[in-house]
Amino acid sequence: MSATVYVEGGGDRHTKALRTECRRAFSEFFDKAGLTGRMPKVVACGSRENAYKDFCDAERTASPILLVDSEGPVNDAEPWSHLKRSDGWDRPGTAPDGSAHLMVQCMESWFYADKESLEDFFGEGFNGNAMSGADLEDIPKSDVVKNLREAARPSRKGTYRKGRHSFAILRELDAEKVCAASPHAKRLIEALRGNPS
Repeated sequence: MSATVYVEGGGDRHTKALRTECRRAFSEFFDKAGLTGRMPKVVACGSRENAYKDFCDAERTASPILLVDSEGPVNDAEPWSHLKRSDGWDRPGTAPDGSAHLMVQCMESWFYADKESLEDFFGEGFNGNAMSGADLEDIPKSDVVKNLREAARPSRKGTYRKGRHSFAILRELDAEKVCAASPHAKRLIEALRGNPS
């Protein structure tokens, strides 16, 4: 049986088109990660608080997965420890340790793993050199977004806009590159394959 992933993203719950884009983007990313045949259902929850609430509600009857931005550096081995410290969230009911996953430090951090896709997306003028950092999970969230905007500003599409560009870019990313650069992304994909670490 495939998992259901409750993901932060998709804007306000009343923004149907953006939630649809979020679900589609994560589904395509998971497909590129080789999950065909084990494709999870993606539920776009809007805010991180809504994602946690929806996860807790679903945990009573299923074995869901929570996927949210870490919002900062992660020093805890287990995501639930990080979420307890950063958000005050408790692991609900019988949810296993491996039921929470983090995009470190935000979804846009994954973009740093595949600058070729960013260049293709933004077109002529995109300045990948503005996106620095050897370990993408160590780049502060504020710098991730600021550098991405700076890199995109001179491009054909102009400055990066979260709602307008984020999910379109996620659909184009090379999932193998993301997993190679982000241990937390790799942990998520391995869990969805049924090989939790």
